[in-house]
Amino acid sequence: MTTARKFGDVLLDVEGISISFGGVKALDRVSFDVKEHEILAIIGPNGAGKSSMLNCINGFYHPQEGMITFKGVPRHQMRPHEAAVQGIARTFQNIALFKGMSTLDNIMTGRNLKMKKNFLWQALYFGPARAEEMEHRAAVENVIDFLEIEAIRKTPVGRLPYGLQKRVELGRALAAEPDMLLLDEPMAGMNLEEKQDMCRFILDVNDEFGTTIVLIEHDMSVVMDISDRVVVLDYGRKIADGSPDEVRANQDVIDAYLGVSHD
Repeated sequence: MTTARKFGDVLLDVEGISISFGGVKALDRVSFDVKEHEILAIIGPNGAGKSSMLNCINGFYHPQEGMITFKGVPRHQMRPHEAAVQGIARTFQNIALFKGMSTLDNIMTGRNLKMKKNFLWQALYFGPARAEEMEHRAAVENVIDFLEIEAIRKTPVGRLPYGLQKRVELGRALAAEPDMLLLDEPMAGMNLEEKQDMCRFILDVNDEFGTTIVLIEHDMSVVMDISDRVVVLDYGRKIADGSPDEVRANQDVIDAYLGVSHD
């Protein structure tokens, strides 16, 4: 468990979110908040509604009930592009990278929303457009240095091992300089050493950049080690919300999740 730290105001407030697909209720009146600089983990068995919740937060799904407030602004619906503009970045369970492009170019795509010059200026690559691209490339190089992937900066990501591809995807999200980072199973498919590296980078992102982090993760040792707070979902309902120690000792959580092997 991480050492107790000071957090800021509530950055994200989720109130009574419900969403159904056909006759299946993926989320049932789920409420929680996330404070500035906090690392919040969302856990639960497969099918508990974890990814559906992230999809609601970043605008991919539109809940039928409830309200999401981000930076003090309530919203019923938001598109992913609008969420990104407001400062929410995301990684995915299944790696979503451009496999034929280099590490640097993949991370550079995370700067698109920061680019002010129109397509014509970029095509000409002259004057202000050139200066802007150099500025964005410098920001990307800083991310590459931070994630310690200088040696693969020119390597097509399709040639990289899985663990490094996950790190590149994290880099692309960080390039957008988000206020909130949503991580959907960032450790999935990794070996122990890769998990340790990813944990270190997540903690460093939170500490050095002040980025608020919401993550879904099945590895309970990871959750308990790096999270400030844990929300537990089961069949679309929230059954617990508290510190890692509180959640670990919660009998409902033990019955629903922690007592069940997910290897």
